[in-house]
Amino acid sequence: MEFKNTSEFAKSLDAKDKLAAYKNEFIFPVINQKEVIYFTGNSLGLQPKRSQKFVNDVMNDWGGLAVEGHFKAEKPWWDYHERLAAPLAKVVGAKPEEVTVMNTLTVNLHLLMVSFYRPTKKRYKIICEEKAFPSDQYMLASQARFHGFDSKDVIVEVKKREGEHSWRTEDVLKTIEEVGDELALVLIGGVNYYNGQVFDMQKITEAGKKQGAFVGWDLAHAAGNIKLELHNWNVDFAAWCSYKYMNSGPGNASGIYVNEQYLGRKDIPRFEGWWGTKKETRFLMEPEFDPMPNAEAWQISNAPVMAMAPYLASLSLFDEVDMDTLMDKSKLLTAYLEFILEAIDAELGTSNTFEIITPKDRGCQLSVFLHGQGKALFDYLMENGVITDWREPNVIRLAPTPFYNSFEEMYRFGQILKQGILGN
Repeated sequence: MEFKNTSEFAKSLDAKDKLAAYKNEFIFPVINQKEVIYFTGNSLGLQPKRSQKFVNDVMNDWGGLAVEGHFKAEKPWWDYHERLAAPLAKVVGAKPEEVTVMNTLTVNLHLLMVSFYRPTKKRYKIICEEKAFPSDQYMLASQARFHGFDSKDVIVEVKKREGEHSWRTEDVLKTIEEVGDELALVLIGGVNYYNGQVFDMQKITEAGKKQGAFVGWDLAHAAGNIKLELHNWNVDFAAWCSYKYMNSGPGNASGIYVNEQYLGRKDIPRFEGWWGTKKETRFLMEPEFDPMPNAEAWQISNAPVMAMAPYLASLSLFDEVDMDTLMDKSKLLTAYLEFILEAIDAELGTSNTFEIITPKDRGCQLSVFLHGQGKALFDYLMENGVITDWREPNVIRLAPTPFYNSFEEMYRFGQILKQGILGN
């Protein structure tokens, strides 16, 4: 498609957009009496309008039924989490029995490492990406120390090549092969938070398992953003937050995936609690743990229903729209934003004003170096109704989200960006 940097062209794309109506399903902040152009779904997704009803339903049941809401609510609380499994499985490419919702992201990664990081004197190393998200770095280092190792001996970082902004798959695969039979675990962010790169999860998983290691993925920036096939890729485990592209609300509950080969087993190491034991016998208060035959065996405490309600509301949107349709718009929308950035750069008559450091293997995020620009430009964008994200030293992250961003917004953003540069 030949793009044009005009309002008319952008509106023509919106007229053909199958998802255009979903923009009205979300609540937008207002600046200067106008709805903002929201580019930070990679940090916190907008609130779906239907979330309020889902939360109110729980609140009303709590008020009207009190403890009886566990069994007599329209959506009984004791199995509320089960309603999230099927739609969530579609989003991450899993079987419903392989997913559940519990806790928060880093908590879940720690819990999953009880099962999938089982180091020995010979096999103890962990491969991750260079400068992984800080929480992952802290988590991995603390796990190494917990098992009696020096984290510097355990953690092997795959680095980007000098002068390059993204990782090469061949370098990841080479590192896996070099670590060889010392490798216990590969745990990488499926989509890098900083540059928006999508790792080749299928190839990396295959290579890690070939060396006899477990392979897991932090999908914080991937779930709801890219097409995932966790089951078909034979991934051992994964976890993700729900408040970015999944629009469940700030700091909300996390999802996990555990491959079916590990389900229903009593021999796998795992921290266990009441809500992971079989529901048929749970209220008999038996002293011995009898695991649920699905990923719920990793649940420890009963479900935080009020937190899960907005997650279920958002998943109802994903259940209405298949991931292929979302991905088609995401690719077109991101490509149009990239074109707009290049067009504005050309109009300004400067070279390298913008440098997109996100490779073509990407979701809906573009990370952009603003050469010659400082945080004043970011501040200008924010003051003029463009909510975006600043990362040092001079990178803005833009996430054109297919559920609620429009093509016309990409054009308007370009005009605001140009004025901000001319004014600075």
